[in-house]
Amino acid sequence: MDFAEAREVFCRPRTGAVGDGSAPATPARRLRDAVEPLAMVTVWSDPAAEESGAAGLDFLGGYVGGRASVLGDVDGAVVAAAFAVFEPGLVGGLWDQARATCPVADLRALRERAGATALRTVLADVGEADVDGVVETLRTGLDGADLMGRPLFAGMSRLPWPTETHGRLWHAVTLLREHRGDAHVAACVAAGLDAVEANVLTELWVGFDLLEYTSTRGWSTEAMDAGIARLRERRLLEGTGAGTRLSAEGRRARDAVEEATDRAQQPVVDALGTDLERIVPVLETWSEAVVARGWFPPDPYKRAAG
Repeated sequence: MDFAEAREVFCRPRTGAVGDGSAPATPARRLRDAVEPLAMVTVWSDPAAEESGAAGLDFLGGYVGGRASVLGDVDGAVVAAAFAVFEPGLVGGLWDQARATCPVADLRALRERAGATALRTVLADVGEADVDGVVETLRTGLDGADLMGRPLFAGMSRLPWPTETHGRLWHAVTLLREHRGDAHVAACVAAGLDAVEANVLTELWVGFDLLEYTSTRGWSTEAMDAGIARLRERRLLEGTGAGTRLSAEGRRARDAVEEATDRAQQPVVDALGTDLERIVPVLETWSEAVVARGWFPPDPYKRAAG
């Protein structure tokens, strides 16, 4: 898949509230949503496409190769375990292709360059505020971040901080993203969910149609049908066909996963303290500029699902 094809699939605008809109976002979730487009410019931006193309990688190869590079020169199964919700053979194969095309150290470097270049470009357009100050505040929050059970965060945290301002911003928001993402995977495992089941609960919780999101993760029809059947056996789904939705128990189960993920982020929120209310609006403004430039999908469902 090249970048144009990926944008055609994922970058379609959509209107409508995420979820049922009955509960306000928690501080942990607000921080997560504010940093998502900033961290993921290394997937969706023109600089990412240019860096990946120059290295001989397409869209998916660049995504998997860049994000997994923090784990080191590991087997594809390790990458699949960390990525969690993707079909393991797909992720493992993409990782093998990426590291055969480009040394792991180079995959890390091109990802950092893409992040720094993209954020420098976007923030110049919007009249950036004190980027260094925001980074230092985010680093204060990261002082509360624990490594336990967080492979992608741990790998990222052991890389040297970039010296350039926008590279440091990208590094900080990516650490926050991976810290929450690893915690979310752990919450899904603790809830007794496998990868397909976690995908289905999330897509219906966000507002996607059944399998609209899960099918983009490389799963076969048979695997997805089996996952849906298991969720029905647990009475987490109700309705049939296109009318399939979360049951009351299914919503409680998915809400519990989100609450567990938030609890795992609470040390970061606590470390930020009152600064969180100051920096989240700044990060949101910068992220909206990323979306407006076309360097992150405009679909609010995609932003909520990760």
